[in-house]
Amino acid sequence: MTRAGARTRRAARDARRGVATGAGPAPADYVPPRNPGAHGALGLLGEVLLTGVLVTLVALPVVTLPVALAAGVRHLRRYVSASESGMALFWRDVARGLRLGWGLGLGAVALALVLLLDVDIAGSGALPGGEVIALVGWLGLGALGTALLLIASAWAPETGWIAAVKQVPARAAADPAGAAYLFVAAAFTAVATWALVPLLVPALGCAVLAVVAVPERAARRRTPAAGVER
Repeated sequence: MTRAGARTRRAARDARRGVATGAGPAPADYVPPRNPGAHGALGLLGEVLLTGVLVTLVALPVVTLPVALAAGVRHLRRYVSASESGMALFWRDVARGLRLGWGLGLGAVALALVLLLDVDIAGSGALPGGEVIALVGWLGLGALGTALLLIASAWAPETGWIAAVKQVPARAAADPAGAAYLFVAAAFTAVATWALVPLLVPALGCAVLAVVAVPERAARRRTPAAGVER
C-alpha cells in the first residue's frame, strides 16, 4: 500500500470516528442523521431513565403531572436532536408550566377519581351490567392518560395549555395509530406501577420517549420538501 493510500484510509477512519463520537471533523459530504442524540443506545437509555426521575419528582404532588410530562417531553426532544438539554432548561419549562398547568392537573385528577369510583361501584355488583360499566371506566382512564400525553406533546411555553388541549382531537384524528401507541404507553405505565411502585420511574421515562418517538413515524413518511414536524 502506498503512503498516499494509507493516508487516505487513515483520514477516512478518523472522519468516521469523529462522526461517531461527535468530536469531528466530519467529511464534506456527511449528512447528519435526523435525531443524532438518539443514535447512542446506552446514552439514550440513560437519558430516558433520568427523564423518568425528573418527571416523577415534579409529579409528586399529582396535580403537577401534566407539567412534569410536558417538561420531560421538551427535555428529551432537545436531547435526541442534539440541542442544548441542560437541567436549567427543564426547570425553566417546569416553572413556566406551573402557572396554569396545576389547574389542568387538578381537573385530570378529579376526572380520574370519578372514573375509579365508577369502576369500583361497577365491580361491587351493585349495578346491572357492571362488567360493561367497569370496562367503560377503564377505557376512560386509558383515554385520559392518552390525552395527557398528547397535551404534553403539544404544550409549549409560547402557546400555553389551552392551545395544547385544543390540539388533542386534531392530533388523535391525524394519527390514530400514534394515539393507540400512546394509549398503550399510558396503560403500560399504570400496570407497571401497580405491579411494583418503583417501576413508575422508568415507566414514565418510557412514556415520555413514546411521546417523542410517535411523531417521527409520520415525519419519516414525508418527503424532505414536505417539511418536518417539530
